[in-house]
Amino acid sequence: MSSTRWSLADLELSRIESDRVREHDALFLLVCSASFIESGSDTYTRNLIDHFQDDPDVAAWLRNQWEPEELQHGAALKAYVQRVWPGFDWEGAYADFFEEYARLCTMEQLEPTRGQEMVARCIVEMGTTTYYQALHEACDEPVLRDLFWRIRCDEVQHYKHFFSFFRKYREIEGLHRGQVLTALVRRALELRKEDATIALRHAVNWRLRTGADDGGPAPIANADALAQQAIQLVSAHLPMDLAVRMMLKPLMLRPRVQRAVERPLAALGRAVLLN
Repeated sequence: MSSTRWSLADLELSRIESDRVREHDALFLLVCSASFIESGSDTYTRNLIDHFQDDPDVAAWLRNQWEPEELQHGAALKAYVQRVWPGFDWEGAYADFFEEYARLCTMEQLEPTRGQEMVARCIVEMGTTTYYQALHEACDEPVLRDLFWRIRCDEVQHYKHFFSFFRKYREIEGLHRGQVLTALVRRALELRKEDATIALRHAVNWRLRTGADDGGPAPIANADALAQQAIQLVSAHLPMDLAVRMMLKPLMLRPRVQRAVERPLAALGRAVLLN
């Protein structure tokens, strides 16, 4: 039996203050692209469920908690987009996105060991946690801020579960820190590629097709400029200290060592984002 911590009805979409966000193209693109990724989440969750099918605890949590919550995120974000930007053809844009995205969701994309795959999952959940926290900070529309925070809190819980499963498989597989670091770096380098890039590109392309049909202003004509505006909005609010702490945790460093490296890594991350 599936369960989620909240429901679409809790959002009270009728209370949306559309004027606060309707003309905000960058925010629209970020909400829209997130809705695409979350709505297609069952495609890659099925791969993970198959991968861990002989581990009842992991498979049951993936099937009964993680997948329903990810799909609920997609449904809520989609509902928000359709209410605030009704002229945007979400279904058409999502179909184009999914056709390309689905080709990435293969078993071959998983890490070589289960423990390393759990490290990769921790990095993905770090990315989503900090992404939604950044959007929460960047937005002043109350319903959307509430939605971002609800999703952010779900992603924190997902991280905790994946970290717990990682510790289990770390012992089973005898993973050494070098193997953990390899998986961590490999997945971290892919965070700004693949699904997020594909989703943003399709959101931009379909936004340009839509023009002002939704009652808002005509978007910036240049697709690259529009995408860059969205990326800069997230980058300006990304909680880099939190990102670094969550990224380092699977390495299980001594507290003194972790404290020593957190600050310079966070500073480096901010410098990279600003360039």
